[in-house]
Amino acid sequence: MGAETIIFLMLGAFAGGFINGLAGFGTALLALGFWLQVLPPVQAVSMAVAMSVISGLQGVWIVRREISANRGRLLRFLLPALPGIPLGAMVLTMISAPVLKLTIAALMILYGAFFSLRRALPKFTRPTPVADSAVGFLGGLLGGAAGLSGALPTMWCAMRPWSKAETRAVLQPYNVIVLALTMLSMLLLGHYSKQTLLFILLVLPVTLIGAQLGISVYRRLSDERFRRLLILMLFASGLLLLLRELPGLL
Repeated sequence: MGAETIIFLMLGAFAGGFINGLAGFGTALLALGFWLQVLPPVQAVSMAVAMSVISGLQGVWIVRREISANRGRLLRFLLPALPGIPLGAMVLTMISAPVLKLTIAALMILYGAFFSLRRALPKFTRPTPVADSAVGFLGGLLGGAAGLSGALPTMWCAMRPWSKAETRAVLQPYNVIVLALTMLSMLLLGHYSKQTLLFILLVLPVTLIGAQLGISVYRRLSDERFRRLLILMLFASGLLLLLRELPGLL
């Protein structure tokens, strides 16, 4: 393992951990920008999923009280997502994964750009249990099909008048559990080789440090700034996804 590989591994680990600590998602999109430069895709994605789960657990801990106080809300998103994951894997056999990812990337870019330019963000104040469950299911479907479980729930939660802790109490455990199931499926498929596990142990401390720094910044954000951060992150994540997937179709 050369110096260049180590540098790219560490940069990806720090960037992915930081954004997860700050926003509660985005680990894979940022980390893969570095790791795909020096690792095969399957190995890089397997590591990114594992780091998403590990760094996400720190975020779950800081909103544990809000999770406990709003268990019903979280379950409305999470339970419908569980059957959506294997259905998404089935959908993947019928459609092109790159095309699906580009479609979602375009949606994230349009959503992020539109709401970033608005002074006042929309707020759906009334309870919407059916919509919550539908968004949760679609998130699981996209997670199984393209590894993008957090896109639609993040869009939806950014429009709710919840505090930053309440929003994170849905998004963080939702993503952690969906990605943990994804990691389990990858483990059963044999994607976690000895070398991959060694790389995970190598980048783990850097990921945790990055996540703690991200959490430190998160604590300083107001509720409104956090909502705007989520929208900006959706725009940036969509742009990164577009830049990564588009060359493969050209």
